[in-house]
Amino acid sequence: MSLQGKTAIITGSNSGIGLGIAHELAKAGASVVINSFTDREEDHEIATEIEKQHGVAARYIQADMSKGDQCRALIEKAGGCDILVNNAGIQHVAPIDEFPAEKWDAIIAINMSSAFHTTAAALPVMRERGWGRVVNIASAHGLTASPFKSAYIAAKHGVVGLTKTTALETAQEPITCNAICPGYVLTPLVESQIPDTMKEYNMTRDEVVKNVMLTRQPSKEFATVEQMGGTAVFLCSDAAAQITGTTISVDGGWTAL
Repeated sequence: MSLQGKTAIITGSNSGIGLGIAHELAKAGASVVINSFTDREEDHEIATEIEKQHGVAARYIQADMSKGDQCRALIEKAGGCDILVNNAGIQHVAPIDEFPAEKWDAIIAINMSSAFHTTAAALPVMRERGWGRVVNIASAHGLTASPFKSAYIAAKHGVVGLTKTTALETAQEPITCNAICPGYVLTPLVESQIPDTMKEYNMTRDEVVKNVMLTRQPSKEFATVEQMGGTAVFLCSDAAAQITGTTISVDGGWTAL
């Protein structure tokens, strides 16, 4: 699948799943715009590395996804949008009655409302260009729930609902909207948590991975950022032109339980 001539914007993409998706879209030929809320030299260096590695245009644009006006400005600053990947997200864990209100507001804003603002800004651009793909990164927690993650789960369920509505509103156009629902993905952040968890439970790395982190993931294997990117590339392909308004779980069987 060649995505040459297409411009992809990936929110929250200077590391982890977002960066993995950016690399795979660039490998398929798309020009990419990566994003985060920081504006460091190393952020821009990531875009330069993508250009060198894949031979496509790449830019880094700073935008705070907790602010609707900056979400919309990101689309405008990119100068074009054929593919929008809404990936930005944060997490906080606490019981509902102890959940800080400011954490709730931030998670809803970044994990869910940002996808509304970017999509609202991107759809007119896609219509002008005569083609578009919206890929929302939801979660297994967009389809099921766990204790102590009320804001995250509410936001990810909201993203799944927004995905369906966007798909219905664009169903008779050459635009699709789908959600990828990852389980546990081996990102640098997850990898960094393993040593402390080994000490806490006095377990080996394999024991922590299988018995603590992946207790709800039947495959007992992490998904990879490359697999997330490959799924996004598929959803942008001609083969997926009639796939819209649905979720694709990449969760090792989690939601089959």
